[in-house]
Amino acid sequence: MKYNNIISGNFISRPNRFIAIVDIDGREEACHVKNTGRCRELLVPGARVYLEESSNPKRKTRFSLVAVEKETAGGSILINMDSQAPNFAAEEWLRGNADGFGLSYIAREQTWGESRFDFYLEYTDGRRGYLEVKGVTLENDGLARFPDAPTVRGARHLKELAAGQAEGLTNALLFVIQMKGMKEMRPNDETDPDFTAALREAAAAGVRILAMDCIVKPDSLVIDKPVKVKL
Repeated sequence: MKYNNIISGNFISRPNRFIAIVDIDGREEACHVKNTGRCRELLVPGARVYLEESSNPKRKTRFSLVAVEKETAGGSILINMDSQAPNFAAEEWLRGNADGFGLSYIAREQTWGESRFDFYLEYTDGRRGYLEVKGVTLENDGLARFPDAPTVRGARHLKELAAGQAEGLTNALLFVIQMKGMKEMRPNDETDPDFTAALREAAAAGVRILAMDCIVKPDSLVIDKPVKVKL
């Protein structure tokens, strides 16, 4: 997926979850943050951030914050932190004949049980099922972790995926790691033990748990290679 009109700046502060104050060429600008999560390890004062300039003159904010450079012991990592981007990247990947799927039909935002899932899939061999996508922006010593905050909705999705699997569906969860260079994908037990317990139960029920990293540029996000999932 591609962005238009990208410029860079330096993060100053985040007065609320929707707004970041960014220094752009010496002037302070209020920018929309396209991720309502905490992102405390990403949005630190002075961090280099990348902004998409809107062409809509009626918008309250001229820019949206879509990516950030995180400084680590191994060097700088460019992380896409747009919470909407993983679904767009996942659809491009699925429609581009994603390895191991073999799909004949794809539909966005479909409901089963009490949950609305990101994708409904039909396979060339007659199977059908649902795919839920989770964007991952949390990195710790070369490990991708999810979630970065408690998610009741995420745990419910996993339970529904497991229930559908028991009824003959072919369901999957895809972690889209919005960066490169991660050694493994691991659940974040310390932050949300309920989600991680539901994740392990879903895997035991036969739900396919996948993780893919991404090639990240200031103006794009493209799913690239699989990352080992360690539950």
